Amino acid sequence: MGKPTGFKEWGRELPKKRDKAARLGDFGEFVAPLEPDKSKAQAGRCMDCGVPFCQQGCPLGNRIPDWNDFVFRNRWREAYSALDATNNFPEFTGRLCPAPCEAACVLNANQDPVTIEQIEKEIIERAFAEGWVVARPPKARTGKRVAVVGSGPAGLAAAQQLNRAGHTVIVFEKSDRLGGLLRYGIPDFKMEKHVIDRRLALMSAEGIQFRTKVEIGRDLSWMELRVTHDAVVVAIGAEAARDLAVPGRDLGGVHFAMDFLTQQNRLVAGDTLPAEGRISAQGKRVVILGGGDTGSDCLGTAHRQGALSVTQLELMPAPPKVRTPNNPWPEWPVVYRTSSSQEEGGDRQFALQTTHLTGKEGHVQALHAATVRPEVVAGRMQLTREEGGDLTLPCDLVILAMGFVNPLAQALFDELGVVLDPRGNVKVDAGFRTSVPGVYAAGDSRRGASLIVWAIADGREAARTVDADLRGQASWLPTKGIDQPFEAR
Repeated sequence: MGKPTGFKEWGRELPKKRDKAARLGDFGEFVAPLEPDKSKAQAGRCMDCGVPFCQQGCPLGNRIPDWNDFVFRNRWREAYSALDATNNFPEFTGRLCPAPCEAACVLNANQDPVTIEQIEKEIIERAFAEGWVVARPPKARTGKRVAVVGSGPAGLAAAQQLNRAGHTVIVFEKSDRLGGLLRYGIPDFKMEKHVIDRRLALMSAEGIQFRTKVEIGRDLSWMELRVTHDAVVVAIGAEAARDLAVPGRDLGGVHFAMDFLTQQNRLVAGDTLPAEGRISAQGKRVVILGGGDTGSDCLGTAHRQGALSVTQLELMPAPPKVRTPNNPWPEWPVVYRTSSSQEEGGDRQFALQTTHLTGKEGHVQALHAATVRPEVVAGRMQLTREEGGDLTLPCDLVILAMGFVNPLAQALFDELGVVLDPRGNVKVDAGFRTSVPGVYAAGDSRRGASLIVWAIADGREAARTVDADLRGQASWLPTKGIDQPFEAR
């Protein structure tokens, strides 16, 4: 490694953020770049550990020790090559990934881990600035046509890999803009959308074709898509949101998180929305159900819209501040975390289960909840209501951010007979093949709602299977953790 004693000499340091009050005035990204000398020091903290648990913790198998070493030695272009070898979109993961690699970092056993995610972002942003990221169209075409349904991270990763293998790839997106949840589910303060657009421009230059405003199963049948293409990759995500089954759910002012976030992202993009049906937190008492990333995104959005107050409720008790003995390294640390949006304000309350909503003249006015505690009964966890722990929260807007349950795949089942698993996800084998020959599935559509890094990994691995099946021989597309640059293969 660059400096074997670096982890002893430098502590973990993250880039500065814009002042909280200032950043609440707009929807721009607020994390500043890290100075090159500080990036060098942070990369120098990477240990010469015998087993790179960080690389094993990353679903993509990113060659983290390699590009840390290159950054420390100021060999940024080689760092980019090492990063690009395993990750199609480090500009996305460098902003949005929860960094399981950092949780697995050996330093994290008893110190602060290496700032892997931030270094990844610094590498790719420098690569774009220096002009190293260029379109790489295939040298020859195979004559095979592949349809990719969905333009989120799984679909885009599969499309890019298959295109580089020489197949003609057409990406179908039901929305008016490309990017899936990256476009409409992620607030601009976490990732401005020009980051997506510059990558899409490169992919178009590589020869990938994009079709927006085409919903497969409505505008074009799944059967027609299958018979007009040699293969179909299903990457439709897991859009079915978990609902709230309590009295009062039908009151006005109760909305799903994605409806709330999508509207705001459209406004930031310059769209004009009709006043009727507009979801706004301005001047309102907001309650958000759900403490995950989506709930946090709604929290930051509500703050920027000028909410009077925001309360975020979580069903489970607050996790501990530090690891418990039954949650040792290198497991994912189940500990109390504070997101950037939670840093900006609002109230967080735990172990509360909504019992009902009440309102006046058809609009929500209060949320009623009970304090609960988890208990294991007959090997299964259940929530037990605490006596005297009832709570009433006045509210004008309730946002449901309780996660997603499965893809909207009924048309896929009805038209093609693709088998779904008991959870409603698309069932696949180890090679991402569905029950219908020539149809594959990747990302959240087959695993349920998960991380962006898993979606990209799924897209890459599914592309290998598709390529091998179309060629009738082993694919030469790079596999997880490949240590040979793409161009050399």
